Amino acid sequence: MKKIRLQVALAKAGIESRRKAAELIASGRVKINGRVIRQKGARVDCSGDIITFDGRPVAIGEEKAYYVLNKPVSTLSTVRDDRGRKTVLDYAKKIRSRVYPVGRLDKDTTGLIVLTNDGELTYRLTHPKFGIERVYVATVAGELSERDAARLKKGITLDGRTARAKRITINKKADGFTELSVSICEGRKREIRKMLDAVGHSVLKLKRIAYGPLRLGDLKEGKSRALTLSETRRLKRSVGL
Repeated sequence: MKKIRLQVALAKAGIESRRKAAELIASGRVKINGRVIRQKGARVDCSGDIITFDGRPVAIGEEKAYYVLNKPVSTLSTVRDDRGRKTVLDYAKKIRSRVYPVGRLDKDTTGLIVLTNDGELTYRLTHPKFGIERVYVATVAGELSERDAARLKKGITLDGRTARAKRITINKKADGFTELSVSICEGRKREIRKMLDAVGHSVLKLKRIAYGPLRLGDLKEGKSRALTLSETRRLKRSVGL
């Protein structure tokens, strides 16, 4: 596709008029392929470049697409990696629409990640003010006690802010480890791991099994599927769309 001026692309996406879009670019709120672009005359390939505005993917004339992927271990939750490491999009090559991961799971965490080109939905699913619940299954070293669980639900101070679990269920205990289900509503970087470390239990394995109303179910690791119409509607309603 022929390259067009960035402010024209933003106008086509309904972000702002061309004049206002130029102001947004100058203020540093627009990125191309992860890099802030401030040049007024910058040009962009809408079929190949990834444009974001205030962190939200910008889809230009594309039909909205909604998928869920079961992220494998050692996979990055990014669109691309300069060091050639595998990303979630390496497992989504059969998806014909250009989609982007919603939020992130750290490299060693597996499980449910949403892929979409709906910028407004992405913004709402990841912004803390919408309080979207994420549910994980964690296997930790040692026997996590009810007292530890209560501390996590009351709140742990991490990096100067309080992190707390909405719910915790101890699923089973065996020799030297505990499996538990834990839900949080913010999802800061490595939050679950840091919380469990704070009560003396290092995480051996971590998997996200739910994101808002979505459930991973029996989707195999490394596989993706389109959301049903009902799932898409429930997901949008969960954030007020």
